[in-house]
Amino acid sequence: AQNAIGQVLNIQTTEHISYHHMAVAFIRGKWSNRERSGSSLLMAKCCHDMDLLAWMKSGVAPRAVSSFGGLMYFRPERSPAGAGTRCLVDCPLEPECLYSAKKHYLDHPHRWKYYVWQPLEHIGEPTMEQKIESLKHSSPYGRCVWKCDNDVVDHQSVMVEFADGSTATHNMVGGAARPARSIHILGTHGGIEGVFEDSRFVVRHIDPRPGHEYSEEVIDLHVSGDMHGAFDGHGGGDLRLVEDFVRVLRGEAPSLSTTTLDDSINGHLIGFCADRAMEEKRVVEVTWR
Repeated sequence: AQNAIGQVLNIQTTEHISYHHMAVAFIRGKWSNRERSGSSLLMAKCCHDMDLLAWMKSGVAPRAVSSFGGLMYFRPERSPAGAGTRCLVDCPLEPECLYSAKKHYLDHPHRWKYYVWQPLEHIGEPTMEQKIESLKHSSPYGRCVWKCDNDVVDHQSVMVEFADGSTATHNMVGGAARPARSIHILGTHGGIEGVFEDSRFVVRHIDPRPGHEYSEEVIDLHVSGDMHGAFDGHGGGDLRLVEDFVRVLRGEAPSLSTTTLDDSINGHLIGFCADRAMEEKRVVEVTWR
């Protein structure tokens, strides 16, 4: 219901990127290097979260952004002693390594297959032997995660101040055991929180009656399947984006989740300003009008 938790004071979002997603896309893969991909990790992976912040504050522009983060773990100097350069060629540590290309891509042949086996698409259905040869020689996905040419961050925290005085935070961490995207909206009368992968959210209201502290309602969305694009469609989100686009083309009423152009611009500005704030270690004012 509208105004269910009163005036929004603060929004907290998180993006925990799984270890296998981080490795395939942002260390070994095409989004690992800012110059080559044209994007920071925040904008490549979390522009959705920035859009959510702007959408949930629709009509209230972001005013200032600060951010801290960096590339802390996936660096050459952090590689285990004795590690090779390619998992299946010269690494004696591969059998025990959490980031082994064999474990990630041969033992899980269908996970991230559109990334990993793209160089073999011309073959049609490559054999296991052909996949092994690819990882040994030409494929970037066969490289040691500590010895790639990646330069995007592996963690970043963002804080946003909006024009009405409310604030929002977003924390992104790459290399998590369990992937998770969470949100917690805190208002003057209660709060809403949920974890994307759990497919439900909880609405709580202040309840000062004797014997009470708060009321709670759990709303189950009954959504299942791949939520992160490792196999298919992000929990149905990809299809809904297409449906919204087609509705616009047909001149039909947009769905509740359709953003305005201003919201989309504000979401991108939050991300661009956050990266600048992190690099320059200062608060960046948001201006575009």
